[in-house]
Amino acid sequence: MERRIDCRWEGATVTLGMEEAGSGSSVVLLPALSSVSTRAEMRPLFNRLASNFHVTTVDWPGFGDLPRPRGDWSPDALSAFLNWFLSEISPGSHSLVAAGHAATYALYHAVYRPDAVDRLVLIAPTWRGPLPTMMGYRSWFARVRTAIDLPLIGQVLYRINVSRFIVTSMAREHVYSDPDWLSGDRLSTKLAVTRASGARHASVRFVSGYLDRVANRDGFLSLVQKAGKPTLVVYGDETPTRSRTEIESMAAMPNIQIERLPKGKLSLHEEFPDDVVSVIRPFLFEETGPGPVVSLR
Repeated sequence: MERRIDCRWEGATVTLGMEEAGSGSSVVLLPALSSVSTRAEMRPLFNRLASNFHVTTVDWPGFGDLPRPRGDWSPDALSAFLNWFLSEISPGSHSLVAAGHAATYALYHAVYRPDAVDRLVLIAPTWRGPLPTMMGYRSWFARVRTAIDLPLIGQVLYRINVSRFIVTSMAREHVYSDPDWLSGDRLSTKLAVTRASGARHASVRFVSGYLDRVANRDGFLSLVQKAGKPTLVVYGDETPTRSRTEIESMAAMPNIQIERLPKGKLSLHEEFPDDVVSVIRPFLFEETGPGPVVSLR
C-alpha cells in the first residue's frame, strides 16, 4: 500500500511518500541520501522481502519525488524525523535496512533508541558527502549552499549540477556497474526527482557534507561499536576505492558480518537486488547476532 504522510519541522509541513506491505516482523528500508534518491530505489528489495516480513519504506524529508519546502536540513532534522517515523508512524521494534548515507542515521538511531532496533543491514554504507570525499572539508562549501539556496541564480547553478550529463557521468563512475543501466525510463525518472520543487536545498547539503551525521571515520566506527546490534554490511566488489576502504574498516568490529558480492557499486541494491536479498533474508531470520564474519565471494 502506498500513501502519503505529513511531518512537521520548524513550523513547516513536509509531505512524504511511504509504502508498506506484507506481515510478520518489521523491516524498514531507508533509501540513500542523494540528489536522485527516493523510496523507489528500495522497491526491488521491498518487493522481494514483503513475502516474509512487514516491510515499510519512506522518503527522507528534503528528498523524495514530491515538492519540498525550503529548509536548512541538518543531521538533527533527519534524525528527529527518523525517530518520529519509527515511534509514531511505524511503532515497535524493527530491523533497519539502510543504503548509502542512510547507514549512519540508522546506526545513530540504534545508539540512542536501542529498544527500537533489532538488527541492522547496511548496504554500501557511507558517512561522508561527495565533495568532502573528493576534496576534504572546505570552508567555502557553506558559500556553495548559500548560493544554491538563492531564488534565481541558485536554481540555475543547481540545474547545471544535476544535468543529464552530470547525473549519467556520476552514475557510471560510482553508482552502477553497467554503464548503460541508468538510461531510458530509469534516467527520466531519476531526472524528474531533481526537478521537484525545492529539491535543491537538501541536495546541496548532502553533496557538500552538511548532512554528514559524523565528522570522520573514528566517529563512524564509534557509532558501529556503540550500537552493539547484529549488523550485516553488504557491498559490491566494484565499490569505488575510497568508499570501499571505509566499509572494510568495519570488518574487525564485534557484531559485524560483511558480505562482499562479486558485482556492484554504490547502488547494488537497485542493480542486483536478487544477490542482495540472498544475503539479507537469512540474516533477518537469524535469532541470535553473528560474531565477526567476513565473506568474500
